[in-house]
Amino acid sequence: MMETAKNTILEVKNLCVHFFTEEGVVKAVEDVSFSLHKGEVIGLVGESGSGKSVTNLSIMNLVQHPPGKIVGGEILFHDKDILKMSEKQLQDIRGAKISMIFQDPMTSLNPFLRISTQMIETFVLHQKISKKESRKKAIEMLKLVGIPAAEERIDCYPHQFSGGMCQRVMIAMGLSCNPEVLICDEPTSALDVTIQAQILDLIQDLTKSNSMLAVILITHSLGVVAGMCDAIYVMYAGRIVERGCTEDIFSNPAHPYTRGLLKSVPRLDQRNKERLFSISGQPPNVINLPSCCPFFPRCPDVQERCKNSYPTEIDFGSGHITACWNTGKN
Repeated sequence: MMETAKNTILEVKNLCVHFFTEEGVVKAVEDVSFSLHKGEVIGLVGESGSGKSVTNLSIMNLVQHPPGKIVGGEILFHDKDILKMSEKQLQDIRGAKISMIFQDPMTSLNPFLRISTQMIETFVLHQKISKKESRKKAIEMLKLVGIPAAEERIDCYPHQFSGGMCQRVMIAMGLSCNPEVLICDEPTSALDVTIQAQILDLIQDLTKSNSMLAVILITHSLGVVAGMCDAIYVMYAGRIVERGCTEDIFSNPAHPYTRGLLKSVPRLDQRNKERLFSISGQPPNVINLPSCCPFFPRCPDVQERCKNSYPTEIDFGSGHITACWNTGKN
């Protein structure tokens, strides 16, 4: 894909998000930058606590304050900084221009309201159309995401749907106003394996049928993004430690954390009698992190300088960049 300024929808520049707690300052996101273009699907990958969800809550300007605060950076949507917008301007963007699908559909839907009520509200609020027309559009969206007997089931309550069907409803709501950016925050983590595959196939089909829709897919598994994403950003301790096109990340991973994540993915095309690989140790406590590589206690290739300073970025070409002292180019 030709990535030009003309088709850039969203640009995150040097984003920093801190949470101020009694124990200290939690640097949840530190100096994160990436761009999103029309029709592009990018993946933000990393373990729990790496900063993926906070990054995307920041895009919607939904970081709870206090204790959280966006302390630096810009988030440009069509060259306009979301962080400087008024609440009225943000309401016009949220749901209409930028939509988000959360990871647990059973808690994202209001259990006391019918599906029809929750979906119709979106159309009435953002598209200013009648309730009758809104209901018609809501039924069309439910059919689009594969809900059977949509005309009858639209009046069900969330508890009358399975987890997979609730997630389909969330996707329908996310796409109902034809947004330019769809943020999928681990949309399959609460579902069983079979339903996970169906939801991922659905998202992939929707992006292929709408060349203008750009998607940010948040996940802890590189296996999920393998066949879906154009580019991958690997996050660790609030920073992007490696980024590049999907092919480069899978064929030539440069950061030891990325290599560890790849080795942790089960391979159906290989017969391995050994136990599934796991990265040793635990993710770091991001309260008052020292200014060195946060991965060094878990790294199999650690060097002395890893413990003293944060590595500079190394560019391998074609947008493949990593922050590691032990790449052979430092």
